[in-house]
Amino acid sequence: MTEGHLQTYVPLLIHMLVAMGLAGALLLASRWVGPRRPSRAKLQAYECGIPPLGDAREPFAVKFYLVAIAFILFDAETMFLFPWAYAFRDLGWFGFGAIGIFILFLAAGDIYLWKKGVFDWNR
Repeated sequence: MTEGHLQTYVPLLIHMLVAMGLAGALLLASRWVGPRRPSRAKLQAYECGIPPLGDAREPFAVKFYLVAIAFILFDAETMFLFPWAYAFRDLGWFGFGAIGIFILFLAAGDIYLWKKGVFDWNR
């Protein structure tokens, strides 16, 4: 990569560093400033004001894990769209074709999961 190409990613890098720094600072501030008065009621799982039923360590159905994994995969893959959108004009038709193929792979994965019944909640 030339220095010109690296310069296009500097704003993205700065944005990521500021976001991570702010998140870390807010976590540390809440830990430092927040009250610490644990009680039995505060340590219970909160279920929208309804008293909890059963044990919180019951096994979940596999479909929840499959949806979570599919979300993480598609969310991580869509991160590749941001650098492409930033350099859209410079990439020309080759970049357009490459991202088109990438989106087709995403659509094929989504259709595969749909056909396998991952999103069917009544199973």
